[in-house]
Amino acid sequence: MDNRDEVRDFLASRRARITPAQAGLTAYGSNRRVAGLRREEVAMLAGVSSDYYVRLERGNLSGVSESVLGAIARALQLDEAETLHLHDLARAAGPRTTRARRRPTPPVPPSVQVMLDAMTGAPAVVRNDRLDILATNALGRALYAPLFTGPSHVEGRPANHARFAFLDPAAHDYWVDWEKAAKDTVGILRGVAGRDPHDKAVHDLVGELSTRSEEFRERWARHDVHLHRGGLKHIQHPVAGRLDLMYDTLPIAQAPGLTMLVYTAAPGTASADALQLLASWSASADATAAAEPSPATPTTAVG
Repeated sequence: MDNRDEVRDFLASRRARITPAQAGLTAYGSNRRVAGLRREEVAMLAGVSSDYYVRLERGNLSGVSESVLGAIARALQLDEAETLHLHDLARAAGPRTTRARRRPTPPVPPSVQVMLDAMTGAPAVVRNDRLDILATNALGRALYAPLFTGPSHVEGRPANHARFAFLDPAAHDYWVDWEKAAKDTVGILRGVAGRDPHDKAVHDLVGELSTRSEEFRERWARHDVHLHRGGLKHIQHPVAGRLDLMYDTLPIAQAPGLTMLVYTAAPGTASADALQLLASWSASADATAAAEPSPATPTTAVG
C-alpha cells in the first residue's frame, strides 16, 4: 500500500482550482481543455522542468527536497494545512514497509483524567487522531451526550466525531453549521491519512464512512485538509440550547497522538448561562444514576 494515488489526486485537485489569471499568467486562446492550470504552467511557476513535475503529479514524491516542495506549494497557492499535508505525503512516500498496520492508541495518562475531573467549569475531552473520544470530564460528556447515545455509537468502542457527523441524523441539528463541521471533520481525517497511509485503523474508519455515507464519500473525494487548533463551535444542544463556545486544542506531551479539547464561553453571555444549565443537568443525571439500584444487585424476598 503506497500513497501514489493520494499524491496524484491531491496535486491534481489543487491545480484544477487555480485559473491562469489567479496565478498571474496570461491565458492565450479560449480552447483550454482544463479549467485550472496545466502541468507545464505549474512547473514554470515552481521553477522545475515539466517532465519533473509530471513525475511528481503521477504520485512519485520520494526524495523530493524541501525547497522543491515549498516551490510547488507556492505555485499551487496552498494554505498552511495543505502545505503541511504535501510535506506529510512526501515523508510518507519514503522507503518503509507497505503492509497496513494498526497503530495502537496510547492510553490516557491517569494524571490527565485527574486534570479533566478538576475542570468543573469548562467542558473538556481527550481524543485521538481518528477523532475517538477517549476521556471526558462530567461537563464534556454532557456537552457530547448525543455522541454517546445516538445510533452512530456502538457499545464497546469509543464515541467518534466522524461517525456521529455522518451516520447520525441528529448531527444536522446538533451542529448549527453542519456543513462546516462536516468539512472540518473530513479535512482532519484526510490530514491524518496523509501522515500515515499505513494506519489500518484510519483506513477502516474511512472505509466504513465511505460505504455508509454518500455525504462523506463526496467530501473525501475533494482532498481538502484542515488544521484543528482552536476557534469557535456553535452547538444546538438538546438540553442546554444554543451554545457558542470558544475551544482550544492542547497536545498531550506524554501521550503523542492524543489531544485535549477545552471549551469555554465568554463570561456574561447566554452561552455561559447555558453551560451552567448543562452542568446542573449533568449533576442531576449523575445523581439519578447513582440512586438507581444496580441490576446486578440481588433482591431479598420478604415474607
